[in-house]
Amino acid sequence: MQHRSRLIGGTLAGVMTVAGLTTLAPWQSQATPPGEKTVTVTMFERPYAEVASACTGTLGPAGYGYVQVSPATEHIQGDQWWTSYQPVSYRIAGRLGDRDAFAGMVKACHAAGVKVIADAVVNHMAAGSGTGTGGTAYTKYDYPGYFEDADFHTCRADIKDYANRGDVQNCELVGLSDLDTGKDEVRSTIAAYLDDLRSLGVDGFRIDAAKHMAADDVAAIKGKMSDPGFWVSEVIHGGGEAVQPEEYAGIGDVDEFRYGGHLRSAFQGGGLAQLRSVAEGKLSSASARTFVDNWDTERNGSTLTYKDGSAYTLANVFMLASPYGSPNVYSGYEWSDKDAGPPSGTDGWTDTHAQRAITGLVGFRNEVGPAELTDWWDDGGSAIAFGRGDKGFVAVNNGDGALAETLATSLPGGTYCNVAAAAPDDCDGNTVTVGSDGTLQAEVPARAALALHTGARTD
Repeated sequence: MQHRSRLIGGTLAGVMTVAGLTTLAPWQSQATPPGEKTVTVTMFERPYAEVASACTGTLGPAGYGYVQVSPATEHIQGDQWWTSYQPVSYRIAGRLGDRDAFAGMVKACHAAGVKVIADAVVNHMAAGSGTGTGGTAYTKYDYPGYFEDADFHTCRADIKDYANRGDVQNCELVGLSDLDTGKDEVRSTIAAYLDDLRSLGVDGFRIDAAKHMAADDVAAIKGKMSDPGFWVSEVIHGGGEAVQPEEYAGIGDVDEFRYGGHLRSAFQGGGLAQLRSVAEGKLSSASARTFVDNWDTERNGSTLTYKDGSAYTLANVFMLASPYGSPNVYSGYEWSDKDAGPPSGTDGWTDTHAQRAITGLVGFRNEVGPAELTDWWDDGGSAIAFGRGDKGFVAVNNGDGALAETLATSLPGGTYCNVAAAAPDDCDGNTVTVGSDGTLQAEVPARAALALHTGARTD
């Protein structure tokens, strides 16, 4: 079985009006996850009990608004990570935990002030036949209690032509049985599953492989739910292809895959100055969920990954500091085999979500809110700086040498903690003084960042 990064196609940039979408989607699309804390963290393949502990110990205190967890479905057996993306039933009976563990995680995260996004695999069911992780026997096109042969598209061949909409949305991702989401009864079964997760307290959904379902079908499923919550659709951009990310923007947010490629170019030699135009050629800021990488892109080489060290950290700093889109921090595990599943213990996780530079910038984003981009500066190469109105200011140095520069800001005069390097309540040696005229003397080490905000003044 091929790993999941081979299972997802791409899409074409551009704007298309989807007939009927307005009438199918009477809800108001969320520009970002609702609430004052808008940063999401994806805890990829983390057991639900461990996510609960992370919410209590790290995510809540750091100010994360949402945690996205890996699929809560019974799936095929196997150690590879992509087995989670081959459901055999909608029972919560996978390797990450059972229904009680999932419900306990949601309760613990809510108590910590963190909402939960569930990764929902509803485009397809598993390939082949066998017994699932919860003991369910299945064969292809027959998943007892859920779907039978008539519930799947009649194209029983792999997708071959991504320039053909019908091929992309009616045929199979390398043998995975493709649900006919145009059928009312299929939509109802999927909506019932998502409603069940909502009954356990889930606040929203990431819709896996959304590009392989017509946007009208996705909207209709959402419309069948009693209270659908926040939605974000996975729609990978690919030049020259038939299905476009913009088609799904009326349903909710959309994962903006072009963003990670732009950051990779900038941080791997293209120059950081190009990030001033990071929003160009992409989804509108109101619709885009941004990320430096995810489990697919870190394996296919299209983005930076944890293996890129400081450049990866600084790209996350930029994403969290920039006003474009709604940021999603990815926290996975170390790997050399692209198919390898998650660690079985506490070692081997990247813990990106808990790094000081990342947690400091989560607090930064919460403090600056929707403040506009101001006071841009760059050296034409490896260093940039910019403000967020009179609420915050950031400098990023991706160079091999220290940055020493007098920079203009819109911050009130005073002494500030550099939250990219230290916590505000323990900031000795990491303070910066902003003059009454708003200028500061920036001293930023190589491969490091400076981040100041009005919620972390020390005077």
